[in-house]
Amino acid sequence: MDFDKLTTRLGTNCVKWDEMPADDILPLWVADMDFQTAPCIADAIQRRAAHPIYGYGLVPDGFYDAIRWWNRTRHHWDFPREWIQYTSGVVPAVSAILQGLCREGEAVLTFTPAYNCFFSSIRNAHCPLVDFPLTWDPEAETSTIDFQAFEEAIRARGVRLFLLCNPHNPTGRVWTSQELRKMAEICKRADVIVLSDEIHCEFVDPQLGRPYVPFATIAEEVGCRWVVANAPNKAFNIAGLQTAYIVCPDSSMRRRIDRAINDNETCDINIFAPVALQAAYTPEGAAWLDQLVAYIYDNYRTFRQQLKAALPHLPLARLEGTYLAWLDVRSLLHPTPHPSTLNPQPSTLNQNSPSSLSTSKALATYLTTQHRVWLNPGEMYGRPGFLRINIATQRSRLNEATRRIIAGLKACSAHI
Repeated sequence: MDFDKLTTRLGTNCVKWDEMPADDILPLWVADMDFQTAPCIADAIQRRAAHPIYGYGLVPDGFYDAIRWWNRTRHHWDFPREWIQYTSGVVPAVSAILQGLCREGEAVLTFTPAYNCFFSSIRNAHCPLVDFPLTWDPEAETSTIDFQAFEEAIRARGVRLFLLCNPHNPTGRVWTSQELRKMAEICKRADVIVLSDEIHCEFVDPQLGRPYVPFATIAEEVGCRWVVANAPNKAFNIAGLQTAYIVCPDSSMRRRIDRAINDNETCDINIFAPVALQAAYTPEGAAWLDQLVAYIYDNYRTFRQQLKAALPHLPLARLEGTYLAWLDVRSLLHPTPHPSTLNPQPSTLNQNSPSSLSTSKALATYLTTQHRVWLNPGEMYGRPGFLRINIATQRSRLNEATRRIIAGLKACSAHI
């Protein structure tokens, strides 16, 4: 597969490209890849599209068989068909699970920084958020968990459910089996349900030396209550087809989740979704995915090398999983001056000037308007002072975007 091939997405009603304020901006923001999907998926979709009736469809046995085969052969995780429920996406799955398993007012804990939709899903379930910050080490360039504080937070706030992201978006951590075991043991002791969003599970650095571990395989050994949400959408760049699956071993929990899925009217998936999933979860899909993952982590190493050569003092999280780089830009930001010290002339408060940027949100806006590259600020994820950068694009585009990012960050650095 030629992952260097440029495919024009402008004018296709594409969120990533067509929401941009101008055509000359390079979008490295939303978690959507610029690669064509696997040929086996495109072929299967085109065969189904050739039948000119697109009415209501059934989810066939092959849908469930493909999910089980994929997880068994690729991730060494086997489970019965009756544990599987389908819905229209991982975010709807997370929302349905929260609404099905939590009563209004019961607390939900998640690690921060966190995928931004976690915040809205928790809020929409009318559950208070327990924001548990990961420990960021800028020298080691990695995030870790203070497990004693984690358990104390669970008990102090009466947490009902722990919403885990495995691997973690946006820090790029691939949790070790030891870390997952500690999470499971703590949650078992506190009788907390673990909901693990594992949509990024296919993206693990081939040089990491260890695989992604499905949380369920640890939870089953430990005996804590769990439910997993997953989909082929990220791995195969088919989010627009809107499918996902939930795996839950507890029949009572499944009934409550099913009720929430129906209450939210997310119980149907379009007729192309099962076709795409069954084509993706095959040996052909696996071979394509292996090539893709290798390309993405070559992208990461290229990006890291270029950034560190230009700005060696900026901590860049070591990307173990996902295709989302996490950059610490706190050293480039200026403290907000006291209002009494501000010159009242509006011209002196130019947010397009690198000398006036006090937040990562302002820095992201500056990079968009002045350097024509669109990134996500850490404020979206509950961690100001960082930028999230989507590197899942063609190498030529990434190289140009990196050049623009470096130029913008250097301009900020010159004013420190």
